[in-house]
Amino acid sequence: MPLATSEPWPLRRVFVVGVGMTKFLKPGLENSRDYPDLAKEAGQKALADAQIPYSVVEQACIGYVYGDSTSGQRSIYHSLGLTGIPIINVNNNCATGSTALFMARQLIQGGMADCVLALGFEKMEKGSIQTKSSHRTNPIDKHLEVLINKYGLSATAVTPQMFACAGKEHMEKYGTKVEQFAKIGWKNHKHSVNNPYSQFQQEYSLDEVMTSRKVFDYLTVLQCCPTSDGAAAAVLASEVFVRKYGLESKAVEILAQEMVTDLPSSFEDKSIIKMVGFDMSKEAARKCYEKSGLRPNDINVIELHDCFSVNELLTYEALGLCPEGQGGRLVDRGDNTYGGKWVINPSGGLISKGHPLGATVAALGCTTCIFKLTTVYLQLMLCYFTCDVGGFYNSIYPCTSEYIVNPTVYYCYYFSKQSNIFQSNLKMRGMRISLGVME
Repeated sequence: MPLATSEPWPLRRVFVVGVGMTKFLKPGLENSRDYPDLAKEAGQKALADAQIPYSVVEQACIGYVYGDSTSGQRSIYHSLGLTGIPIINVNNNCATGSTALFMARQLIQGGMADCVLALGFEKMEKGSIQTKSSHRTNPIDKHLEVLINKYGLSATAVTPQMFACAGKEHMEKYGTKVEQFAKIGWKNHKHSVNNPYSQFQQEYSLDEVMTSRKVFDYLTVLQCCPTSDGAAAAVLASEVFVRKYGLESKAVEILAQEMVTDLPSSFEDKSIIKMVGFDMSKEAARKCYEKSGLRPNDINVIELHDCFSVNELLTYEALGLCPEGQGGRLVDRGDNTYGGKWVINPSGGLISKGHPLGATVAALGCTTCIFKLTTVYLQLMLCYFTCDVGGFYNSIYPCTSEYIVNPTVYYCYYFSKQSNIFQSNLKMRGMRISLGVME
């Protein structure tokens, strides 16, 4: 008997009701904490912010890149509770924390749960990230072929080469200057002094950024993100849950969220810019703008994935903040900082804040604590344009979208003030729309 056809089941609204994070720290420090302790702090802070007990959380999505199987269970069993709930381990490179958030949202959106914890952590090693499984196919081997065929491959860390060469291509094609990339590092370090969760909180001159130790070609160490230890968490809930527990005053709706993986252009167009994720970012942004009804001019604050200064500039263009090829001009106008058109990476970005892969994105929603705002305001800050290669990130203003860019995955989220549940609160506080991006 044929199945009866019916209209698609309506998707449920999803809200962020609590966030928490640790300070990001340099790996290998004396008395550094292990991942269960990092996860405990972030998780307990998120639950306290939501003002709910762990016993009402129905599922958990736990992200990390480096660690043994089921580390997600160990990270919360003996700190948050042993309630028997499903715990899903997530590993998706720099987009790991974002993927955990993506999965948690889908569980609620599809009616499988009313309250889900998304948590990301990372306990890293000093120095550049190295391949762990040399006896297996490298997951970015085809990406590297694009790099090798155009610029070759040096016997140094691969990731800085990829982004430095993407910047080189941008300079060759559009006339972008080395100084314009360096200005991004200078700006992010300047922003970091206001972020107590940041791994580095030191301001540098532009000359110091440009003359700091070279990592690859023109790319200097003060334009590169460091490896980090840290954790961040977010509690997501359905509208039913929000009303049941009286969380209307702090609920922030995720208005749109997109995930995009590599397109044919990543490999076929022989472009390093596209190989590192430009078209993924652009497509994710397009979908989110379409779903939310917002445009770049509606955004005030953006957190994006600045694993390297080059990627921040490329993301300006992918997000439609300026035409392709004009990211350098946007930098020179000062439209990426206070007094300009947008405040981009007010947290200091990955370059200053640090980049614990599994936690990078979640932190995006949490850094707002830095500004010592009310809980409601803090939640609204969860929405930033964040471009990050995975994980949770930190944000600083109210609400609108988040992107996650990865050589293999790109996410875009929109958190909006248009939710009926908290619209009155937004009006009371005169909140402005903000956008977040991650990679």
